[in-house]
Amino acid sequence: MKLTKYVHSCVLVEDNQHTTLFDPGQFSWESGLFDVNKLEKLDFVIITHEHFDHFYEPFVQALAQKFPDIQFLSTPEVVQKLKGLGITNVSADSNDFVKLSPLNHDSMEPLSPGPMCQNVAVNYKDKISHPGDSHHLAESKEILFLPAAGPWGSTIEAVRMAVRLKPKMIVPIHDWMWNDAWRSTMYDRMEVFFTEQSARFIKTVDGETFEL
Repeated sequence: MKLTKYVHSCVLVEDNQHTTLFDPGQFSWESGLFDVNKLEKLDFVIITHEHFDHFYEPFVQALAQKFPDIQFLSTPEVVQKLKGLGITNVSADSNDFVKLSPLNHDSMEPLSPGPMCQNVAVNYKDKISHPGDSHHLAESKEILFLPAAGPWGSTIEAVRMAVRLKPKMIVPIHDWMWNDAWRSTMYDRMEVFFTEQSARFIKTVDGETFEL
């Protein structure tokens, strides 16, 4: 399995059977690192929720135009937005490879009072777990996509969740708000810490592919 992170929470996952893109958001699109024209295959696009850093309409439209047969999987809210863009191969239901489970988006009160948007946790091929914007995932598969920071959650809460879930490998996501120096510092610290926890922490580099 090969993974390529394209800034923040956008991750391309490739194996011998499928190519799947997680959370095509605005930060990732505007980085210029993701070139739709260079991608030869795309089977699934998984969007954990409707926030712009995970679901950006120009990004989604470019994907749908290049790959008209791809299937989009997301929350009912996002499904309706996709249909409004003229995209019809969409679903809020699980399939043989992607399991979606409702999981509350962590609160942003008091900065953003009231209920948050719908959010889903993802089990991809019984290998990858992705909580969306939450630090309250109940269980993890071998590989955990770990939201490292955000206005709704702290890095320490992310680390505590990973300790509780005990994945074998950790891929950090949701870290656009860190500058490069701080990202490097935190990656180094988490690599040391999780090695002591018998887990492999992947120090991703945006746009570079690594194998698991």
